[in-house]
Order: sequence, then structure tokens, then C-alpha cells
Amino acid sequence: MIGPAARPGDPTGPISPRELVSQLRVLGIRPGDTVLVHASLRAVGRVRGGAGAVTDSLLEVLDADGTLVVYTQTPDNSDPSRWPVTRGRAVPVAEWPRLRATLPAFDPGRTPSFGVGVLPEEVRTRPGALRSSHPQSSFAALGPAAARITAGHALNCHLGEESPLARLEELDARILLLGVGYSVCTAFHLAEYRVPGRGSRDYGCAVADAGGSGRRWHRYRDVDFDASDFTALGDSYESQPERPVTRGRVGAADCRLFDLAPAVAYASKWLIEHRTRWDSAE
Repeated sequence: MIGPAARPGDPTGPISPRELVSQLRVLGIRPGDTVLVHASLRAVGRVRGGAGAVTDSLLEVLDADGTLVVYTQTPDNSDPSRWPVTRGRAVPVAEWPRLRATLPAFDPGRTPSFGVGVLPEEVRTRPGALRSSHPQSSFAALGPAAARITAGHALNCHLGEESPLARLEELDARILLLGVGYSVCTAFHLAEYRVPGRGSRDYGCAVADAGGSGRRWHRYRDVDFDASDFTALGDSYESQPERPVTRGRVGAADCRLFDLAPAVAYASKWLIEHRTRWDSAE
């Protein structure tokens, strides 16, 4: 069972998978949908069967024609100079060369996700799940569209046009924020790539070599991401007259469901208007 919170109306009992399925359907998830899910199962409350039951419920609602997608990031596979941000702790500068030489290479089949909760790991480790190959910003998917979504994730592109986010946009995917807010909405990062004058920075990570028998340290340059205004961005999008966001409860969690493509299009315009400058990495 997950988390200490009880569901509304029942201060003692856990949520059943049957209840989850019903609530997800009421929220608006349909058979055949492709859905990118960001979730806090602690916010959902105690679930009979834990993360496995939540995953099963999502798959049941999506049915055989639907595809479930999660973000399985591994930002801990990063340059030691960035560890205060990516791992929450600093290491002495003298240790950086050794760490760059010994940090394990990213393995899509085995490297666990980091900092995104338990649901991505549950989905990633399911039989039949596919995972994109980016060493820091991968996605995992279950369902008929999984191969299209996860293929071709460029090594030098975290969340842009050569990432699963762009494929999800093409597929008219939807986003489910299950007990989390807009601050973790990765699709808004796709919009950052479409802002003129966007900032960039250097990244480093351990990757497997071309033959798969060894590892190497890979350096590349990509967008300098900034999610600090995503909550304001999401609130602005949600307040539009056409009411593009459906809100409801799943367990004890406040949830939002919306289409990815129009949200990204709105985010691109909003970011251009509201970000007066971008700070380039030195």
C-alpha cells in the first residue's frame, strides 16, 4: 500500500482498483488514448495493490488500443559539478575526474529512474515496456504506440523535437497530472525549445560505447531548462475560456487531464511573452 492518506469518505479503508478505474473514466480517460502520466501516489492515498494496481487500472481504462507513458529520467547520471542540483549534494572538485571515469553507463533496460516517484519504475519494469535511450531524460511506454514514442531519442536532445515528447505531440496524446501540479509537466519543456533566443548549457553523462562492451563520458549542449514559471503557465492555460483542462479526483488526489499538443502550443506563446530574457550558460 502507498502513502498514509485515506480516501475521501472512508478514513480507514484503502482504495480498490475498481474504484480507481471508475474514477479515471469519470475524469475522462478513454479507451485508445495515449496518456503521459505524472503521478504522486502518496497524494492518491492508500491503494489496495499499490503501484501495480494503479498501473493495472490505467491500462484497463486505456484498453488494448491505448498506450501508457511515463517519464523515467535519470538526472543523477550527470557531471559531478551538477550534483548539488541533480543529486542534492556536492562532492569535492578533486573527485570529479574519478567520478566521470567510473559512473555507470546508462542502460535503458536496467538503470532505475530517479526522482519521479514509484509509478515510472512500475511501468518501466513491466513485461513489454519499451524505454527511450536518452541517458538523462528517458521515457517508458506500454501499449501499441510504445515503439514509435520511444524510438529515435537523440543523445543530444533531452526533451525537444528528437524526443518522445515530440512523438506524443504527433500522436495527439493527453497528459494526466495525477496528484501533482504543473511544475512537473515535462511537455512544457518541449515549448522551451521553440522560444527564440533560448538559453543553453553543457551537459555530461556516462553512456555505453557503440559496441555496448564499455562506457564513455559524453558531453553535449542542450537547452538550459527552467521550470520555475511552469505553475503560473499551467494556471494561465487552465483559465482559458475554452476550459481546456478537466479537473477531478482520483482517490484523494486532485487531478488534471488535458491534450498535450494545444498545451505545448499555448506554452510556446506564453513563454515568449513572459520570459523577458534567457541567461546563457557560461
